[in-house]
Amino acid sequence: MLPESIKQLLAEKQAKDSYRSRIVCRPHDSYVEVDGKHYVNFSGNDYLGLAVDTKLQQRWGEVQLNSGSTGSPLINGYHPSHQALEETICDWLGFESCLLFTSGFTANSSILKNLMTNKQHTIVQDKLNHASLLDGGKEANAKNIRFQHNNIAHLKKRLESVDNYKLIVTEGIFSMDGDHAPIDEVIAAKRQHDAGVMLDDAHGVGVFGKQGEGSLSLSNAKAADIDIFTATFGKAVGTSGAFVCGSQQLIEYLVNHARGYIYSTSFSPVLAEMTRIAIEKLRLEQWRRDKLRDNITYFKNILAELSFEMTGSDSAIQPIVVGDNKSTLLLASEMRKQGFWVTAIRPPTVPAHAGRIRITLTSLHSHQQIKAMLFALKESCERLKICQN
Repeated sequence: MLPESIKQLLAEKQAKDSYRSRIVCRPHDSYVEVDGKHYVNFSGNDYLGLAVDTKLQQRWGEVQLNSGSTGSPLINGYHPSHQALEETICDWLGFESCLLFTSGFTANSSILKNLMTNKQHTIVQDKLNHASLLDGGKEANAKNIRFQHNNIAHLKKRLESVDNYKLIVTEGIFSMDGDHAPIDEVIAAKRQHDAGVMLDDAHGVGVFGKQGEGSLSLSNAKAADIDIFTATFGKAVGTSGAFVCGSQQLIEYLVNHARGYIYSTSFSPVLAEMTRIAIEKLRLEQWRRDKLRDNITYFKNILAELSFEMTGSDSAIQPIVVGDNKSTLLLASEMRKQGFWVTAIRPPTVPAHAGRIRITLTSLHSHQQIKAMLFALKESCERLKICQN
């Protein structure tokens, strides 16, 4: 039998308007189908439209590979398609070596808890890092401290308080606020204090750079400046899974010590090959990044015209902060009634009293769709008297 506390904990979630449930969605083009109804999709992470690209799907059908890897990577699950994908990523991003994981959460948590095993060492994380990084830090044997979000002065104070090895952990683009880390300043702090740097660029890879190299391009940083680089395929690349890049020594260590890698069945060889094809496609098709950038600029212009408070984000992620859970859910519901699929993001994903509508823009959206969505948002906020503007 299950613990009696489960019933109480679920009831508490419902009472606080923080209860979560799954919804079956079928995305296509800039829309998502739910229960037979179509909505303009402003909640997905398919930033470059590759997940629904019909030409890519046609090439998927042409691939003649096993649907399953049939084993963990150290048994018989490391296929030529996996190796080819890793080599493509190294060529793309400029790192020495690469390792594939089944998910970004597994990659981040595995790296920290299996690398930071010395009690005298310290993990120094940005306060708004993703749950996968925070959980990995908690499970590591090292000390854990956090610095104020994107506050380099506070980061340096934290580093000054540590005598032994320290690893700075931050994101390229933060998933709930859409702002980016000052990577050049983080790298300078790393050098000044003889630290390491781990960068999770899940929401930056594919979106920034001449070939989608990611957030490093925003600060003209190089792969050699970063000790551990992680990202997922489930955002701009349009497939699923994740990877870590770094030195050959790092990858060899993870192959031998990262339990989340060693004891997991490798993901499908078909998926590996399609991911490789998607990366080749996004590297060449700059128009996707140009269209996304144009949509972000247009969104911000209309937001200003409607006298909304600016989001502080120049990325595809644009948060509209509402406040309490009930109001956030109500606004999301009203927007769906008007044909726009947006999601209410609530604590603990975001800080208490910082519930929000997290709007994500893609290269698939038209200006007309963006404008219509923002006018509907303005009308709903005024009628419900709940938005900050």
